Amino acid sequence: MTTASTAAATYWEPLWSQGRRYRQLDDTENRLLDKHLGAGRARPALDIGCGSGSLTWRLAELGFRTTGIDCSPSAIALAAAQEPGHGRVPIWQCMDFTTDDLGALPEPAYAVITCRLVYRWIDDKTAFLDRVRHLLAPGGTFWAVTEIAGRRPATDPLQGLGVTPAQAELLTAGWSAVHTADLDVLRCYALRP
Repeated sequence: MTTASTAAATYWEPLWSQGRRYRQLDDTENRLLDKHLGAGRARPALDIGCGSGSLTWRLAELGFRTTGIDCSPSAIALAAAQEPGHGRVPIWQCMDFTTDDLGALPEPAYAVITCRLVYRWIDDKTAFLDRVRHLLAPGGTFWAVTEIAGRRPATDPLQGLGVTPAQAELLTAGWSAVHTADLDVLRCYALRP
């Protein structure tokens, strides 16, 4: 396991090491994953910003050969400590997708790349999406889940967390197929080259 030493790691590591946990997958999101990603058939999948690993483990359960990456060593340790019992154990790697060498990943290309609750935090979204496209295998799917601005009540202290319409447009630009599904404050995107 490599160690990420970036500004992102400096921000996220204390949150994970102090016990912070984020929204877990629910039944609706799992059904959407089944519908848009299908059976893994041992194809490679990459989960960017895997956090505690719930999506990474779900991809493994679907039959993907999965790698989960996060810039926080504590998040990676937490994810690796889970044992859902289906026997398909992901590869865990501590790295910052936006700055680290993508050649350090175990696969040269991925049939599925996921990014759940991460896109909003990316500073250079264009460079991030270029890196995703570089790693996505022909015919692959980029699965992104992000909060949309303006969906929380004005009194909610987290009201400003969502992506703007311009950031959402940047996310969907240049893909041959764009499928979306809304889940309360979140939107799921299945994007294909």
